Amino acid sequence: MQRLIVQPEQWEADQIRLTADQQHYLYRVLRLGAGDRFLALDGLGSQWIAELTAIAGIATLASSGHSFIPASTVSSPVITLAVALPKGSGFDEVVRQATELGVTTLQPMLTERTLHHPSSQKLKRWQRIAAEATEQSERLLMPRLKAPVSWQQYLQQAEAEQRWLCVARRPAPHLLTLAQQHLAEEIAIATGPEGGWTEAEITAAIEAGFQLVSLGPQILRAVTAPLAALTLVMAISHSKV
Repeated sequence: MQRLIVQPEQWEADQIRLTADQQHYLYRVLRLGAGDRFLALDGLGSQWIAELTAIAGIATLASSGHSFIPASTVSSPVITLAVALPKGSGFDEVVRQATELGVTTLQPMLTERTLHHPSSQKLKRWQRIAAEATEQSERLLMPRLKAPVSWQQYLQQAEAEQRWLCVARRPAPHLLTLAQQHLAEEIAIATGPEGGWTEAEITAAIEAGFQLVSLGPQILRAVTAPLAALTLVMAISHSKV
């Protein structure tokens, strides 16, 4: 069944009021009609079987059997990916692929060398992309998308037990090695902009409890580094389940 994330304001008792985009997708793209079913997700870990009614734009919880589907009990570390915003629309792909890989929170950042300063509408776009990727990848939990902050602001609020700063062109242990040795329940991974971190930014990160880590000898793009780091950590996490 097709999976759709339904916002709290769309619920009215056991009815769901579908958005215009959801109606277009279900009725026009998938050609579903009254009596057809889909999975309604709240993005917080729960899902229900919903059924389209004869009233356009209205769905109800399935009348036969149990509509609520229990969530999986498989646990993963809580991972915050703090990403210096890449230029252009590069962060769109970071949001999409990081969601597919299992990130918990995405924090876009403005650093000294950040070239892209997004408009206030970008956050809504990223949230929409995350919702689509959550549905496609069959996740129950939609990642949290935070508004962009400066690097200094992020360091003041970073609270994860394990904090890694990905750096290039300087000696640092490989992230894979450290992840294999120990994974905390809450992890923060920060990746830099085109041109890399400044010395002042690295010093501030170390003072805030971040450990420098390497992603290998190659110089990765600002859109590649966060996905490479997340892939390594998630692979180690799944191998230990």
